[in-house]
Amino acid sequence: MDLKIIKRTAGCKRETNSLRREGFIPAVLYAKGKEGEALAVETAAFNSFLRTVKKGHLPTSIFTLVDDQGKKRSVIVKEIQYDVTSYAVKHLDFEELMEGTKINVNIPIECTGIAESVGIKQGGVLRQVIRHVRVRCLPKDIPDSFELDIRELTLKQSKRLSDLVIPSHIQPLKGLNEVVAVIVKR
Repeated sequence: MDLKIIKRTAGCKRETNSLRREGFIPAVLYAKGKEGEALAVETAAFNSFLRTVKKGHLPTSIFTLVDDQGKKRSVIVKEIQYDVTSYAVKHLDFEELMEGTKINVNIPIECTGIAESVGIKQGGVLRQVIRHVRVRCLPKDIPDSFELDIRELTLKQSKRLSDLVIPSHIQPLKGLNEVVAVIVKR
């Protein structure tokens, strides 16, 4: 997804409020070894992308920021701030992806086989305790998600992070003994 950006000066609250009124979201771009760069992205373009993103997959979505000179940079969203009442996006923090430099990213965990699960058929309910796992990997190796098959789980059984199929070039940053999902009674 390409997002057009404009440069801005950092710090002034009046300027950021003016940008929001003009249809832009204030943002900061962080790159390893560099100071944060203040910029703004078009609200309409970012919101249209948000509507297409599968729930929980924003941390793994790669954007291309394009400035007015045509320079392109690949980034991911590191933090997003919402308005408390309207839930409109107020501010974004991006991290630039550098080829050959590992980054930390939250990968969503998707449970599969829910309808065929023995525990669900026995009247249980799936309780997903962990929805994302933080990993360290190269930008080219960022997985879209991790799948966890729960179809053989019965009541009171659980699956742990160690049950995920994580490739060897991706390093999990959490203990693999933590419970991801469990089938519980209603």
